[in-house]
Amino acid sequence: MATLRERLPDDAILTNGAGNFSVWAHRYYEFHRYPTQLGPRSGSMGYGVPAAVGAKAVHPDRPVVCLAGDGDFLMTGQELATAVQEELAVVVLVVNNAMYGTIRMHQERHYPGRVVGTDLRNPDFVAYARAFGAHGALVERSEDFPAALDEALECGRPAVIELRVDPQAITPRQTLDEIRAAAS
Repeated sequence: MATLRERLPDDAILTNGAGNFSVWAHRYYEFHRYPTQLGPRSGSMGYGVPAAVGAKAVHPDRPVVCLAGDGDFLMTGQELATAVQEELAVVVLVVNNAMYGTIRMHQERHYPGRVVGTDLRNPDFVAYARAFGAHGALVERSEDFPAALDEALECGRPAVIELRVDPQAITPRQTLDEIRAAAS
C-alpha cells in the first residue's frame, strides 16, 4: 500500500471486490478525494475488475488500479478482454494466496483443520493477461513490486500484476495458523 500511495496521484481510482485482500487497501491506503474508491458494500466478489474497466472508460485521464484476490479475479477476469478491446489501461493487482481466503478464515475459526472447497489451483495469471493482449508481470518479493507497478502504469495498455503471497498472511492481524490455534 505504501508503494501505491507513493506512486499514484491523489485522483487515482482504486477498485476492489470482496475478500480479505481488500482489508489492506481499506486500512492502509489513504484516499484523498471523492470519488477515488469503488468497492462493494454487499460483500460481492468479482466487483473490482468490472468497476475498474467502467471507471477507466469514464475517467480515461486518471490512473485506475484494481485490487483483486485470486478467487475474486477468477469471477470476472474475462472483463480484461473488454479493457484490451477498448484500450482502457487499467492495472489489476491479483493477490494470489491460492485459496478463497475469507471463506478459509471462517472455516478455520469454526472447524479448525477441516479445509473443504477453499483451495484454488490457480492459472498462470501472467499468461492469462498476455493471452488477452494485456501486459502481465509476476511479483514474488515485495521489493520487486515498485518496478513492476511503474512498468504497468507506463505500458499504456491494460496490465495484470500477479502478487504471490504466503497463504499464512490471511489478515493484517493474524496468520492462518494463529486463527486455527485460537479456535482449537
